[in-house]
Amino acid sequence: MDARSNKRKAVPGERDKGGDNKRHKGKKQWDTGRKGVVEHRVIQPGDTGIWATCAMNKEAKSVADLRDLFQEYATKIYGPEQTNGAAADAVSDTEEEDIEAEIKKELADIRKPIIKPLFRPVKLDTQCLMFFKTRLPVEPVAFVEKICQDTAAGVQVQNCRYVKRLTPITAIEKATVKGLEAVAKKVLAPHFHGKDQTARKFAIRPSIRNNKELLRNDVIKTVAAIVGPGHKVDLRGYDLLILVEIYQNVVGMSVVGPDFEKLKRFNLEELQQQPHVNKTDSSGNAKIENHVDSSTNLKVEEHE
Repeated sequence: MDARSNKRKAVPGERDKGGDNKRHKGKKQWDTGRKGVVEHRVIQPGDTGIWATCAMNKEAKSVADLRDLFQEYATKIYGPEQTNGAAADAVSDTEEEDIEAEIKKELADIRKPIIKPLFRPVKLDTQCLMFFKTRLPVEPVAFVEKICQDTAAGVQVQNCRYVKRLTPITAIEKATVKGLEAVAKKVLAPHFHGKDQTARKFAIRPSIRNNKELLRNDVIKTVAAIVGPGHKVDLRGYDLLILVEIYQNVVGMSVVGPDFEKLKRFNLEELQQQPHVNKTDSSGNAKIENHVDSSTNLKVEEHE
């Protein structure tokens, strides 16, 4: 008998099965994680936060520095309980507690829900750009204004040497015409549509990154229409400035006051370069500052 006839022909089902096994062995099993785990890694409608820019290739350093700065200011403004994400537990005056009570307390601590931090950085694929999500009680505009006002007054921002501009965002929606209209109605209402609202001078300043759907002129016209009648456009002497930040598929908006230009458009780098007679660090301690006298080109030390 021919030797070839002794070879058993593979059953069609077995051949397919063997092929499947080979494919399974060579296939990488990627762990996609639980649904919702990466929620903080993207900017979504309904978020509030703070945009920040920095020097090129200094994003990681700037994120760490800003996180420390934000936590420091949040502790001063809102208290350590809010910063730590939970209220401090009351301490018992008695030295010996009942064992059963201790066990109940430990179980209660374990069952406490995880509270999101006040500031959560979002990793972006754009150089020199960062975004921090915020939650209540942080109000982005007032929070950023406080940092910039202190810096303008001479308070030295610790580290943050590569950080440039901060832009607070009160509300975010999808970067569509409907999304722009929705976020504008929400953000502008308290400033322009009050019951006893007086006429205000305003300006609109859009910034568009990585988005070709919304055009600058269309954004300005849409926002101006929602501001409504009774208010006047004034690009230099405005009472209120409307900041519109469009990035990829989201649009954010906020309203800031007339000190925006005085505060160097919330640019920490420029604010720190301003000459000050007396500077203090963020804890209020006076610091010696060196200046160069332009008339004599000599280095002069100024003391408190």
